[in-house]
Order: sequence, then structure tokens, then C-alpha cells
Amino acid sequence: MLKAKRRYGFEPDYAVPPGETLKEVMASLDMNQKGLAVRTGLTVQSLNRIFKGEQPITYETANKLELATGVPATMWNNLEAQYREQLAKIKEREQLEADLGWLMSIPVRELIQRGAIEATKDKVAQLRAVLKFYGVSSVRAWQDMWAQPSVAARRSPCFESRPGPASAWIRLGELQAQGISCRSFDRAAFAQAVKNIRLLTTKEPDEFVPEMVRLCAGAGVALCLVPEMKKVPWHGATKWISPSKAMILLNLRGKAEDQFWFSFFHEAGHVLNDGKKDLFINDGTTDDPREAKANAFAANVLIPSAYDPQIAALRSKAEVIRLAEELGIATGIVVGRFQYLTKKWDRFNGLKHKFLWASSEDRR
Repeated sequence: MLKAKRRYGFEPDYAVPPGETLKEVMASLDMNQKGLAVRTGLTVQSLNRIFKGEQPITYETANKLELATGVPATMWNNLEAQYREQLAKIKEREQLEADLGWLMSIPVRELIQRGAIEATKDKVAQLRAVLKFYGVSSVRAWQDMWAQPSVAARRSPCFESRPGPASAWIRLGELQAQGISCRSFDRAAFAQAVKNIRLLTTKEPDEFVPEMVRLCAGAGVALCLVPEMKKVPWHGATKWISPSKAMILLNLRGKAEDQFWFSFFHEAGHVLNDGKKDLFINDGTTDDPREAKANAFAANVLIPSAYDPQIAALRSKAEVIRLAEELGIATGIVVGRFQYLTKKWDRFNGLKHKFLWASSEDRR
């Protein structure tokens, strides 16, 4: 079966000044440089600079050339604009070529597989596609946004060791959040949404996920689910997209339901109780008191600590199920609390549900 060959656009690495066309027009009119200077009121020196591309053809000059040569001013203006645009592209390409080494730190292949960027054999074009994905114009701009030591220190040690994959996962969440229409953030409304979402833990993902997204959006929070990136050991993150819109970003790292739900309520705790300037990342560390506070918030929302003695004393699956029904919560969450309290990590694992991504199409 025959297939059409993919066509690639030609991008020259040189720029032709409009002065070259001007010289051709002069030759066709048997007009020398001195004669054109007299007809236009331009100096010979100015024309020399125009021929070389050193002096731009202004709108005023274009009008003079139209009267002197009969060639419309719009053509001279277009030639000038195309020339300057091509010069800018050449300069940009030179800068991008100097920054190609940075591309090695970005999970380009994984982003291509997820459909976030298109693959290209041209390394400079690939770098440009990655910068467009991040919404920045240069590697320096990316560094200013993602690699500032003062900012990275408030995020996670992962940013210091793997800033490329770390930032890529966050950026995928940002792009997803941009597509979620939300009301302006309302703290009281989100606090109520958190209570309502706790009631969804006994539901199946195809039921609770869209309802979670709806409840969060109604309170000014964009809930985004983005598959975990390789080499990024995080469960979730919180970032304010704007003063009136927060993003909670989750994945299925670990895949157990208790981890998923704990991660959501952990991030919800950051939204409700912490500032809007920092990017909070749930990487399991508790060095930051705000992370410990978010853990406590999540634990208390899911199961109040008053139940801890009863949970630690559980001896059978039937007891786990009965308590989960009493609490109105998924059995896996009760199991997770039991395992945390007793350190018996293998006990009752059969009562935990595992969550999986629906298909490879969801890897965005």
C-alpha cells in the first residue's frame, strides 16, 4: 500500500535583504544608484545601506520607491518585514543551537508519547517545541521559572536532581487546568466540597472522578489527574494558577485507593490552609511543617483520630468491612490506617482496591 511521504518545510539559514530586489528593479529600469537617489531624495549612502540590509525600508521610504520605480509600496514593506522576520529566526536558531544540551534534561520521548509535543528530526525544532510546551521563549526563561534555587527549595529535593521530569509533570497539570472552567475560589465552598468528596470514596472511579472535578471546579479548584512521570516520586501537588484558581494535581503512584484518597485530601489541606505563592509537592517528606499539617488534615478528614485505637485492634476482614460501613468510607482507607498504625503492611491488602489509568490515551 502506497503512503504519501511526509513533507517538511524548508527553512533557509540565510536572509535576502529587500535591497537585492531593489537593485534588480533598478536594472530593469536602466536606473543607476545616483539617479534613484535624485528621484527619491535619499542619499547614495542610505541606498548602499539598504542594498546591504543594514538600513530598513521604512513606510516613508517605501512610498518614495513606489513613486520612483512604479513598484507598490506594499511590496517593499512586505519584503522588509519578511527580511527582518528571517533575521530574527536565524538569530533565534543560533541561540537554540547553543542551548541544545538542556534538551537532554527534559523527558522529550515521554512527552511525545503522551501527545504533549510533536516529534521532529530537527533538534532545534524539537527544542522549540519543548519551549512552546512550557510556554517560554528561551531556556533562560525556563530557568527563571523552574530552576530558581529559592523556589526549588520550597518544592522538593526532586527539583534539584531531576528538574526536567519534575517540571514536565507539573506543566502537564497546568495545561490540563487551563482547560477546566472554574468559578472564582471560595474557601467555604471548597471546604464543603471536601466534605462531599469524602462521601465518594466508596464509589467506582468512573463515577467519583467526574463528580470530584465538578465539585472542585464549583469552588475554584481545578482537579487534574496526570499519569506519573518516570523518576518523579510524587503523589500530588498544589499550585495556584491565579489568585482565584487553584490546581490540585494527582497521579496514581502506588495505585492503591488509600494512597489516592489521602493524596487528594493532603493537597486539599494545602489549598485551604496555606498561602498562594508556593508550589506544594507531596513527595512523602515531612520536613516542612506545612506538609505535616496537610498530612494531619487529610488523616482527620478521612478518619478522625479518635478511631485509631479501634482500628489498630482490628483482627478480621469482617471487622474492617463493618467499621468502613460505619464510617461511610472505602475499606481500603481503613486498611491503610490500620497498616500505618500497626506497621503490618501486608495485612488486609485484599480489601484494598487498585486504580489504573483507563488507556494510553489518558497519558497527557
